Amino acid sequence: MSTRPTIVPKGRFQQKYRGNSCLNCEHPLALSDRYCPNCSQVNSTKKIALKDFFSEFFSSLLSYDSKLIKTLSTLLLRPGTITKDYISGKRASYTNPFRFLLSLAISYFLMLGFSGNLSDLDHFGEDSDTGFNMTGPFSFAIDSLEVNKIKEGLEKNGDTLPLGNWNVEALIHKNDSIVLRDPKKHFQTFADKPLWDRLNGKAKFFNTLLRKDKVYRFSDVDKKYGIPATFENERVFNATRSALKVSKRPGTFASALISKLPFFIFFFLPVFALFIWILYVRKKHTYTDHLIFSFHNQSLLFILLTISFLLDSLINKTTNGIFLLIFGFYLYKAMRNFYQQGRVKTILKYVVLNVIFVILVVISATVFLTGSMMTF
Repeated sequence: MSTRPTIVPKGRFQQKYRGNSCLNCEHPLALSDRYCPNCSQVNSTKKIALKDFFSEFFSSLLSYDSKLIKTLSTLLLRPGTITKDYISGKRASYTNPFRFLLSLAISYFLMLGFSGNLSDLDHFGEDSDTGFNMTGPFSFAIDSLEVNKIKEGLEKNGDTLPLGNWNVEALIHKNDSIVLRDPKKHFQTFADKPLWDRLNGKAKFFNTLLRKDKVYRFSDVDKKYGIPATFENERVFNATRSALKVSKRPGTFASALISKLPFFIFFFLPVFALFIWILYVRKKHTYTDHLIFSFHNQSLLFILLTISFLLDSLINKTTNGIFLLIFGFYLYKAMRNFYQQGRVKTILKYVVLNVIFVILVVISATVFLTGSMMTF
């Protein structure tokens, strides 16, 4: 008859150091309990020594490494399987999908931030004296129509600019002179204009004051020129001031934008998971199941983008397209394996979800970019 070998506890695990209650949660313990059944802390009254500290650190590290290897191998080689395992209860073998994705996203965007020397782009910032060109609702670009408007404004004010001897910068300076001649009177001309023209005109007005009159807050404009502190006026002023900052320091803005992208992803994916849930409403999956599926696939995307980034650095060629194609095929396989539907249904839902994904990215990116500019 064979006897099982006994393992003699060492260090702070020895029985003489065990207590009758947990030091962490005060749960009653027996001397045979090596760990607290309530909070999992070690049942030991021994004061922690340097040796114990490093022993716990490396054991935790090895435990995480084994989970990481299992997570990576399953994620890379068996599309969709990791999500099936995780939601069926096999969670101890894998890393938490939320933490895993967050770690990958932060690592990837940190690599982009440190390798791009984005702060060098500040040298290409616009000259603060001439303003900036910008498309969109607050467009400061000077086109032929804008030139005619400025020339008409100059003629009304008794000013002239010789034809054939003007340029855009000169027109901007002349336009600034019109605004600064009587700012309050000039601002009143926007009152009866349509919404779009009114917002654009106010943005140009505030752009001139911010550059030429050195106003810093809307209260300065209100106090100096009596511009009413309405919701619209304050929002346009703040938007113009932020756009001016971005034009002067584009590299700093890009760095700040990249640092926020991981958080943007975690606000975006729950919205996208809602559409997956709607599309697979007949499947017996909860919304959380779909969210975990999104986390795992997004994690794979960041792994591929990281590999592509490192490969590009070595061979000086762009490989993003290749890895995005790999991800596209992987996503199809993951959907088939996880949702267990036929090829035709999977392809149709694959196309629909990708269209929804692109639309959501455009909308979310616009909101995110606008919000980042407003708070820059």
